[in-house]
Amino acid sequence: MVDDSRTIRKTAKLLLERSGFEVVTAVDGMDAFVNLWSWRPDCILLDVLMPRLDGYQTCRIIRRNPGYRDTNVFMLSGQDGLLNRVLARISGANGYIEKPFTREGLLRTIHGEAGTFF
Repeated sequence: MVDDSRTIRKTAKLLLERSGFEVVTAVDGMDAFVNLWSWRPDCILLDVLMPRLDGYQTCRIIRRNPGYRDTNVFMLSGQDGLLNRVLARISGANGYIEKPFTREGLLRTIHGEAGTFF
């Protein structure tokens, strides 16, 4: 879970841990790479707007690494809109989750049960 908002990180961590997930958090894309190379996540949740490396840049870097090409990456954003969804898809994300999110919405997206972009 990568988000510069402490509240969003804590909320997502709590919701996902209650559903049996082990959650590692990071404050931005640079911080995520420290964790990413030492963990093998099943999926990555990336905020779109973050300092240093935004979610789109972080996703593109992840996708360039052969060891993570098959890892599900979901973009999180409080900004709804077709352009943001298209940019997420072009960056290599598997899906797009709008904030505020619910536990059920997160789980449906992570498990592939929801329409991921549109």
